Amino acid sequence: MTSSTPADMINLRLILVSGKTKEFLFSPNDSAADIAKHVYDTWPLDGEEEQVSSPNILRLIYQGRFLHGNVTLGALKLPLGRTTVMHLVARENLPEPNSQGQRNREKTGESNCCVIL
Repeated sequence: MTSSTPADMINLRLILVSGKTKEFLFSPNDSAADIAKHVYDTWPLDGEEEQVSSPNILRLIYQGRFLHGNVTLGALKLPLGRTTVMHLVARENLPEPNSQGQRNREKTGESNCCVIL
């Protein structure tokens, strides 16, 4: 895509695990599930590591977090008329919410208590 992204759209640059990239224009009202379906229908993924049998296993990762299918680009407050980069991976299930954070807390001994003096 060129720098002429329409002011009311989001240019989404998707990066596959293989390093391939492709850009798509989406509305702020489009959800992660809508994006996965569009990508599945329009971007022929080649190679064993990229082939998927259904758009339901394509997952978007934004700022290190998996997006649930109902999250819209507008809810993420992505800038209109600009390019945003996300990763696209094939994964059957999403990790449990906060499971990564819980593991990190266990490793560091961190807890969620406070002291009021």
